[in-house]
Amino acid sequence: MKTTKVAETSLPTAFGTFRIFGFESEDKTDSLLALVMGTPTTCAEDDAPLVRIHSQCLTGDVFGSGRCDCGDQLDFALKTIGERGSGILIYQLQEGRGIGLMNKLQAYELQDSGHDTVEANHHLGFEADHRNYTLCAEVLRQLGVSRVRLMSNNPRKFEALLAAGIQVAERVPIEIAPSERTENYLKTKKAKLGHMLEMV
Repeated sequence: MKTTKVAETSLPTAFGTFRIFGFESEDKTDSLLALVMGTPTTCAEDDAPLVRIHSQCLTGDVFGSGRCDCGDQLDFALKTIGERGSGILIYQLQEGRGIGLMNKLQAYELQDSGHDTVEANHHLGFEADHRNYTLCAEVLRQLGVSRVRLMSNNPRKFEALLAAGIQVAERVPIEIAPSERTENYLKTKKAKLGHMLEMV
């Protein structure tokens, strides 16, 4: 997949100053943001930058929803990169595990009536996880990265990067302690999606 850098600028945040890049696929069907701190390139055999691939979650990232742990994971990742002074956060514009915002809200409505997060997606005619990580791998390559320390609990992200030729040197857990609202959601992710979670 050919990838185009659309823009690059400075982004001061509460976690430090990043360079923010906008990338899109050649056919303009996929796009993402990359927040880069320091110079996290793969320069040596033992050099693997800290990387988080985070999927857009308007309800969690912006509104602080208690239905998921997305906003907390985003803050944790940015804080960790900021404290280390180097790393990459890739922000995928694939809301609701890739099904889009309106479908995600419909999935929430189904969850209100008793479906779990996976059942709700299936009921709407989608896969449990509809995301694609091809553009993420291409952007990492454009940034000079071929080996990463991946902040994730999701095995599909590891598999996707490995299949694209990006080596995962280490998994860095990014687990948020469950709340009363998120416990069942996290148990479903562990049982049905294989997420590597220890607190549920």
